[in-house]
Amino acid sequence: SVIVPVHNSDCWLDECLKSVWEQDFKETMELSVFNDASKDGSAEIIEKWKIKLEDAGVPVIVGSNDSSQPRGVGFAKNQAIIQSSGTYLCFLDSDDVMMPQRVRLQHEAAIQHPNSIIGCQVRREPLESTERYTRWINNLTEEQLLTQVFTSHGPTVIMPTWFCSREWFFHVGKFDEGGKGVPEDLLFFYKHIQKGGEVFRVNRCLLLYRYHPQAATHSVLEGTIWNHRVRFLEERVLSSWTSFTIWNAGKQGKRLYRSLSPANRKKVAAFCDVDEKKITKGFYTYEESEERPRPRIPVCHFRDATPPFIICVKL
Repeated sequence: SVIVPVHNSDCWLDECLKSVWEQDFKETMELSVFNDASKDGSAEIIEKWKIKLEDAGVPVIVGSNDSSQPRGVGFAKNQAIIQSSGTYLCFLDSDDVMMPQRVRLQHEAAIQHPNSIIGCQVRREPLESTERYTRWINNLTEEQLLTQVFTSHGPTVIMPTWFCSREWFFHVGKFDEGGKGVPEDLLFFYKHIQKGGEVFRVNRCLLLYRYHPQAATHSVLEGTIWNHRVRFLEERVLSSWTSFTIWNAGKQGKRLYRSLSPANRKKVAAFCDVDEKKITKGFYTYEESEERPRPRIPVCHFRDATPPFIICVKL
């Protein structure tokens, strides 16, 4: 089942649905679209492609939220999945375009990796947008797909490239339906990892990934993502550590310290840095603390620091 949530996407939808029609996958495939209160010409474009795809032997299921307000990406994706019936789910955003081999190659990978989210490499449109991010997505090693889940970039395989089994999707649980401002893909990705899921990427460019100001990604605040990342780090890593050093006595390191739960703040043995000024000062006082006396955390040179480390720097 190709899963497409739609909200006011008429300027891209034609190209998106054409890419479903152009798939070279020879087995059975269906398209499941959920139109989330679009006010533009999206519904007409969906109808046009429904006829075309069904003529080509691809069943199309169309659901819609006909109220005046959209319910959000998480809700639309969940609805599109619930109304579909395929053994595998191939996620596609309405502003992106699949290469003809995408479903075939990711389906092959999903059979080999049943408890995985399968991603792929992407080409950004326009080409020069988010160059560093795109390079990061496309070049992570198999090991880094799991070790780099704590960076600010979010999931190590991006949501519009996801492919997984229906059974695994429901094992993880549906997308968060909090609506605008909720990073539903990141929350699902974290749950997937917590349940022992793996991450695999097909090393072929199988998606044209569009960058534009209306994208839902832009409605999620950096602070929201930061808080989810810190909670995930606490659950996955810090819960089994008795003490650790934060590598960076500057802004980011202190921000991490302040964001930790009180129990995890107590585990911070020191900050370490290379900046002589910070090291000479000798400690960081947590002024906002309600504890008396206020916690004072030593600041030392990284050569004198004791592992394990949480490296907290901007890449």
